[in-house]
Amino acid sequence: MKARKRFGQHFLTDQSVLRQLLSHIRPRPTDRMLEIGPGHGELTEHLYGTPGRYLAVEIDRDLTPFLQARFGRLELINADILRVDLGRVLEDGDPWRIVGNLPYNISTPLLLLLLDHLPRIQDMHFMLQREVAARLAASPGSKAWGRITVLIQYHCEVERLFDVSPESFSPPPKVWSAVLRLVPRRQKLALHDPHALDQVLRHAFSQRRKQLGNALQSLSLDWASAGVDASRRADDLSVAEFVALANTLASDMAVDSNAGGATQASRPPRSL
Repeated sequence: MKARKRFGQHFLTDQSVLRQLLSHIRPRPTDRMLEIGPGHGELTEHLYGTPGRYLAVEIDRDLTPFLQARFGRLELINADILRVDLGRVLEDGDPWRIVGNLPYNISTPLLLLLLDHLPRIQDMHFMLQREVAARLAASPGSKAWGRITVLIQYHCEVERLFDVSPESFSPPPKVWSAVLRLVPRRQKLALHDPHALDQVLRHAFSQRRKQLGNALQSLSLDWASAGVDASRRADDLSVAEFVALANTLASDMAVDSNAGGATQASRPPRSL
C-alpha cells in the first residue's frame, strides 16, 4: 500500500529506530495507549498486546482492514484525529499514554487540541519534523523560542529524545525528524486568564525584534507589577515571566470590566 501524499504519510520502517522509541516509551500492562496514525502498523507491532488497552486512530480507510486483520482485536477508529471527539475517546479512569508518527501538517494543531485534555493524559511520545521539535523544546534566548514554545512548555515538560534521518521512512521525507516526550505538568504556574497569555504572546512575538515596552504598548501593562523590564525582548523572557505579564494584564482587564468595560473571554487559545 503506497503512502498518500494528501495524508502526509511517511511510514517509519527502520527497526532500530522503532526499538529505540520503544525503549523510551516502556509500555506496561496497566497502560491505556492511544496511537495516532498507525499506518502499516510497524510501531503497533512493538506495542500492541502489552498495554491493558490499545486504541488506534487512522485516517486512511484503505489501511483499516489491513490493520484489523494484522492485529485481531485492535480497537480502531477510522477518522481524522483533528475531528475525533477526544473528550469521549479519552474517557475517565487511568490516564492515557499517546504515541504517534505525526504527519507534519497536523502536528501543531493536534498538540494545541490535546492541551484541552491534559488531565486525562500521562505522557505523549511523538515523531515530528525536527524543526518543529526544536521549536517546542527550545530555551529562552534561542531563535526557536516563540509563542508555541511558551504555550506548550507552560502546560508540559518537553524533552527532545533523539533525531531520525529521512532514510528511516518510506517514502523518505525531505527533512529530518525528531522524537519528543511531553509530560503534562501537574503543578503549573498560576495563570489567571489563558486569553491574557494568548494576547501577550501574540503581541510580543509578532514584533519580536522590538523591546517589549514597544511591542506590548497597546496592552498598557503595569510593568512594575509584572516585575519585567520593558526594555527586554520576547526572545529572552522565560515562561514564568510571560505568565507574570499575562496575570498583570488579566488584573487590568478585570478592573476595566468592573468599571463597565468589555468582559474578556477566558477560553484557552486553540491556535497560534
